[in-house]
Amino acid sequence: MVTDAGENLGVMSLSQALKAALERGLDLIEIAPMAKPPVAKIIGFDKFRYQQEKEEKKKRTMQKAKELKQVRITPRAAQNDLMVKVKRVEEFLAGGHKVEIGLFLKGREKGNKDWGLQKLKEFLKMITTPHLVTLPPKQGGRGFITQIAKK
Repeated sequence: MVTDAGENLGVMSLSQALKAALERGLDLIEIAPMAKPPVAKIIGFDKFRYQQEKEEKKKRTMQKAKELKQVRITPRAAQNDLMVKVKRVEEFLAGGHKVEIGLFLKGREKGNKDWGLQKLKEFLKMITTPHLVTLPPKQGGRGFITQIAKK
């Protein structure tokens, strides 16, 4: 049995605990039901609920969501344009994000899929940051899609 001030009242029966809570004008809340004996706290329910919501909110802010960032390239892009995209991918990887790289084929380029896949593999080799390919290149939509993450 613990009070809202944090003082330990020791082990007591349920009726004694309820009586102590009523004397203080507060609620009896079971904190750890699986413990032997179960741990209960004398606290106002509204205050307890507020503290729980506050803890959950703190946990959510501490848990940074790793987003899936996307980068689109084309097989005919100039080398310098690809280097700009490589730099952007490396920034995303440094931030701990997964990166989806999409190679888009236009018109008659769609007929030469081997060439497009080769260009995507060359782009992946240009990335200097150590990375893992979490989704191997697969055909999707108007070209190829792959996903990478930082090692």
